[in-house]
Amino acid sequence: MSDALDAALRLVRAQAALVRRFDSRLSGLHGVSLADFTLLLRLSQAPGGRMRRVDLAEALGLTASGVTRGLVPLERIGLVTREADTRDARVAYASLTGTGRRRLKEMLATAEETAIEVFAAPALNAEDIAQLSSLLTRLGSTGLAGL
Repeated sequence: MSDALDAALRLVRAQAALVRRFDSRLSGLHGVSLADFTLLLRLSQAPGGRMRRVDLAEALGLTASGVTRGLVPLERIGLVTREADTRDARVAYASLTGTGRRRLKEMLATAEETAIEVFAAPALNAEDIAQLSSLLTRLGSTGLAGL
């Protein structure tokens, strides 16, 4: 097996393990998945806490129908609301509610704690984390600013 394939498979396994860990913590404490959290976080970074659904899909690397499926349960529990465009009835916005903003702050604290646990010494030090972040960026990944 080539080093490139080995590295790619290790990265895939590490990503799956991270998703499981974040999903477990976020669902256990807040009733949301990592995908839900990422969607809420992206909305919170948008001007006015709202985005067109099609733009949200593009930002998250999902299909429009995938975003719609993801938003339905978040709407049901009052974290997100659907807003129509006053000028174009074909356009729909996803908007973070006040409850969504408050709950997201709690989720952010949980996600931060989880990330700190994942990268806790002696496994990785601050320099290792910075190097990993740089390497992932070179592979096309984005961090918080790119959500």
